[in-house]
Amino acid sequence: MSKYKVIIDTDPGIDDAMAILLALNHPDIELLGLTTIFGNLATQGATKNAIDLLAAFGAKDIPVAQGSDKPLEKKLGDFPDFVHGAKGLGDVTLPSSNNKISNLSAAEFIVEQVLKYPEQITICAIAPLTNLALALKLESKIAQLTKQVVIMGGAIHVNGNISPVAEANIHNDPHAADMVLTAGWPVTLIGLDVTLKVILDNNFMLDIKNASTRGELIYNLSRFYDNFYRTYNDYDGFACHDATALAYITNPELFTCVKGPVRVGTDPNNISAGMTILDTRMKYGVKNPWTDKPQVNVALDIDVANLKAVLKKYWY
Repeated sequence: MSKYKVIIDTDPGIDDAMAILLALNHPDIELLGLTTIFGNLATQGATKNAIDLLAAFGAKDIPVAQGSDKPLEKKLGDFPDFVHGAKGLGDVTLPSSNNKISNLSAAEFIVEQVLKYPEQITICAIAPLTNLALALKLESKIAQLTKQVVIMGGAIHVNGNISPVAEANIHNDPHAADMVLTAGWPVTLIGLDVTLKVILDNNFMLDIKNASTRGELIYNLSRFYDNFYRTYNDYDGFACHDATALAYITNPELFTCVKGPVRVGTDPNNISAGMTILDTRMKYGVKNPWTDKPQVNVALDIDVANLKAVLKKYWY
């Protein structure tokens, strides 16, 4: 029996594909389903990519539930086709799968699974958090019944990747992010403070390519992503965001974390839009928007060498 029952909320997305493969290959993870959302591309395209990726990875029976096509309140922004390609998977076109999506919405699927397996479900959210917010609106008690929520998002002590203060997943629906981060369930935030330290270079990815057919696929997917990072960020490789967050589920000992309430800037007209603001002091003479909010487990450092060893082991 797998130790972790996992739902991945995703907008595939090149690095999303890497996280999905890690979940499929890891013996301690039972992947219960994918829920899809806008982010790297529109929700409908993300759903198609999720279905096609599962088929390509030999896991076509895993359900896919389609989520919202827009944020809770803010206007839907442009999609980053210069990062992930116009269809989300770089220059790679996967064979189309004829698998059907779930009759349940993403929010309904999350609620169904949490109620079915109380205190057993880990939600790994590697996309904007709209679906999780809608699930909370649908059934608020899932916050008490979910084992944990692991989020790839935010930037605490480093610059964001969509503005100097904002990381893209949080910025794409800041109202949802603020709701999810203050709902009171056990949340770990794996943001750019750690994921930008996990840079995968050509030598690493060639080892993955040569190991298996699945490895060859994620190598091919990564070429477009790798080119973006080399062109726009001058990195010798690409940052491994989503799979790093997924790896926290099985290997939390590789992460150095601190705790405190986290709030999100939600005003789209303010330069702080999408900013994740952590309070570690938590003692003030007057109340503020962080007062009495639940603590979030926030990753600030990572054992990069051993994280890469985990990736290599389970991407093969």
